Amino acid sequence: MTTSTPNLVPQSGEKILFITGRLAEAVTRQVVEEVSQAMGFAADVHVVGISVAALTHADWLNRKLTDQPSGYDAVFVPGWCQGDLAPLSDRFGVPFRLGPKDILDLAEFFGRQSRGPVSLDRYDIEIIAEINHAPRLKHQEILEIANRYRRDGADVIDIGCIPGESWQQTGEVVSMLIAEGFRISIDSFDRYEVESAIKAGAELVLSCNSTNVDWLSQLGVEVVVIPDDPAETSSMWETAEKFKLANCPHRLDPILEPIGFGFAASLARYYEARRQAPEQPIMMGIGNLTEMTEVDSAGLNALFAAICQELKIQSVLATEVIPWSQSAVREFDLARKLMKHAVENRQLPKHVTSELVMLRDPTVSELGASTLENMAKEIRDANYRIFVERDEIHIMNRDGYWHGRDAFEIFDDYIAHDPNLDVNHSFYLGYELAKAITALTLGKQYRQDQALNWGFLTVPEQSVHERRKQKKASANKSRKPDA
Repeated sequence: MTTSTPNLVPQSGEKILFITGRLAEAVTRQVVEEVSQAMGFAADVHVVGISVAALTHADWLNRKLTDQPSGYDAVFVPGWCQGDLAPLSDRFGVPFRLGPKDILDLAEFFGRQSRGPVSLDRYDIEIIAEINHAPRLKHQEILEIANRYRRDGADVIDIGCIPGESWQQTGEVVSMLIAEGFRISIDSFDRYEVESAIKAGAELVLSCNSTNVDWLSQLGVEVVVIPDDPAETSSMWETAEKFKLANCPHRLDPILEPIGFGFAASLARYYEARRQAPEQPIMMGIGNLTEMTEVDSAGLNALFAAICQELKIQSVLATEVIPWSQSAVREFDLARKLMKHAVENRQLPKHVTSELVMLRDPTVSELGASTLENMAKEIRDANYRIFVERDEIHIMNRDGYWHGRDAFEIFDDYIAHDPNLDVNHSFYLGYELAKAITALTLGKQYRQDQALNWGFLTVPEQSVHERRKQKKASANKSRKPDA
């Protein structure tokens, strides 16, 4: 595990030393000069005897650094540096700190550190996650979906029943989920299903209008009141008044209509409901948009989280049926926290978290043509360096420099140069080229040996170097005799 002193931001007037490898020297000097001038601190760059800065290790640096880095307030090493930096700090009497993994991110790195960590663990909006067509599912399937929803941030699990049917196992399923610690709502107009669910412990009923208000208002459980006709909300207010007279808890849902069927007008009805009843709990069923609009759902969820936060809509009904909405619950969970932070602090929901930026990337940096060309000339080893920029994939090592838009053509050109390429290197190149062409197609940031950034869906990758170190360490450990 890598440990270091905190990544503090250089202050104006301080003198900072940055350590890098030979191949990154030019770009490091350029970036450090720009950032230090902008932030008002003095800086030097020290190049250690290694080509790739990412391969440095704290113990190796301790052996190689013979000159005292005197007169510096801090020393920053590449963010990929492994090992404990504390011995370096103790030896030289200067705090050694991890910098960014990519030197091009230095300005953002210091900016992020100066802002300090933003806590995004608070929210106002409750997520009710619906299990659609629950009567068609086995009990174990229902439990698995409920557990996934809970992991993704759902507060209440909604049992979605089937109109025109009466499910005899409603109470049994609700009891099962209650026993597992879930809060439950029932989505049904069938009296048997509703009463069975309430008896088993359900706390909320979706939904109520003039057709079932008479018997629902006698059950003493919270309900969601909807209009008989979404285009005319007077019936919603009339039904709500009956619950109010019965002293029965209720929340309003003017009904969010799909695009092409009155979407804009339905948004206005939520605004009007909040204006008429400033303190009345309101729910919005966002699935009518996320499920019925063929776009990735993250942007829609962020937008509706913002609308709900500003209108003080305290709950949403979400679901995950259509393929493009398979992570809708998690998306809204992240969005509701971001929007609470934005609205509460009167701050744009920007440069706070990138977890909902999935298809594209928050930032994309490039080395530039001259840096790549100089790097290709200076490489003295067979290791591949792969980059994606200027609308091309670039591969280089001591034997040559290949670039283009077609990954197959690049690979064929390399094979023509080295027809004896072994299986391991072929696999490695193929894997990295697949990531590179994806990054090129989507305009994403490509970094060799790292996973592409898919926001909260990113699956971290272990680089080939880390795998080899881990494998070697395991082998050495297995050879040691037991004490």
